[in-house]
Amino acid sequence: MYAVEVRDHIMIAHSLPRPVFGPAQGLHGATFEVDAAFFSDDVDEDGLGVDMGLAIATLKEVLAPLNYQNLDALEIFRGKVTTTEVLARHVFDMLAGRIRAGAFGAGGARIRRIRVTLHESHVARAWYEGAL
Repeated sequence: MYAVEVRDHIMIAHSLPRPVFGPAQGLHGATFEVDAAFFSDDVDEDGLGVDMGLAIATLKEVLAPLNYQNLDALEIFRGKVTTTEVLARHVFDMLAGRIRAGAFGAGGARIRRIRVTLHESHVARAWYEGAL
C-alpha cells in the first residue's frame, strides 16, 4: 500500500466540560499539528498515488473554518465534547467528503483509506483512520 501524508496546523479555543478533564474543563487554547495520510493500492502512470499539491490544498481548506475559532461557539460541534479524537474524526469526515466530491480529481478514486492525526503536543497525539 502507498501513502502520501501532508501536514498543516490549527489554533483553536475550546472547553472540555466534564469532570474527567480536570483543569481543561475551562476555556483554553490549543495548537494542533494535523497530519492527513492518504492510502492507495497503486499509483497512476505518472507514479502518483495521491497528488500532494491537491492533498495540501484540501487539508488547508478543511481546516480553515476551525482555525482561530472557539469550537464551543461553532454549530457543527454543538452538544459534542471536542476532544482530540472527536476533532480527528471531524477532519476525516470533511476530507472524505471532499474526496467524494472530486477534490482529488481522477486520483481520488485510488484512495482507499485516510488517517488523520492531531498532535496535541510533542508527547501526545490521537488519530482517526478509516476506509473510504
